[in-house]
Amino acid sequence: MAEQRVSRWYFGGLASCGAACCTHPLDLLKVHLQTQQEVKMRMMGMAMRVIRTDGFLALYNGLSASLCRQMTYSLTRFAIYETARDRLGQGGQGPPPFYQKVLLGAVGGFTGGFVGTPADMVNVRMQNDVKQPPALRRNYSHALDGMYRVLREEGLKKLFSGATMASSRGALVTIGQGGCATFLCQPLDVLKTRLMNSQGEYRGVAHCAMETAKLGPLAFYKGFVPAAIRLIPHTVLTFVFLEQLRKYFGIKVIT
Repeated sequence: MAEQRVSRWYFGGLASCGAACCTHPLDLLKVHLQTQQEVKMRMMGMAMRVIRTDGFLALYNGLSASLCRQMTYSLTRFAIYETARDRLGQGGQGPPPFYQKVLLGAVGGFTGGFVGTPADMVNVRMQNDVKQPPALRRNYSHALDGMYRVLREEGLKKLFSGATMASSRGALVTIGQGGCATFLCQPLDVLKTRLMNSQGEYRGVAHCAMETAKLGPLAFYKGFVPAAIRLIPHTVLTFVFLEQLRKYFGIKVIT
């Protein structure tokens, strides 16, 4: 008989928070590039502009919202996927077949994307605030302040603006984590960011897509470089942190 440790249901969220702390500047640059109406700056130019205007720590604007997003979006998708996978594998039947894993990934990612939409919206707005003129900045103090103010000033519906895109993106990312997922999900991510950062200029997803299309087909891939660069280390770090949490704090089981 051998002893091993298995993850607790919330370890995925904690591991994703650790990874987000390391990759947040790339996420911020991605949002800045996605909210440009025209391609005026590339990644390095945008980074230097942020640092020159508001200092190096401005690259970490919205970190509290990013961590809140990971503890809703990532925690939910990991919890659903790992819990359901372990249940299906009970009874000595071995791991579930590939198609079931794909389905679990899609369900977990879609649900996580929806649950994480309010925090994701505040994350986008806090990250993009530094790019706005002082008079137009929202100046959310932290994630909870942002969600409360959106709810009070703009209503519950606005708090879930972009939820369709966020949920669809979550499903695709969970199924195909990596560079391929970035390519597939980038148009959804651009629309999600624009809807979340909007101030009433879009009537819905279709209208946002049409307005973005006017800027050319490459407009749907704004921010692709920092998004692709970010996703690889974010994924690797998430699983490194997850393995360490499992090793030192996981549940002991006898096999």
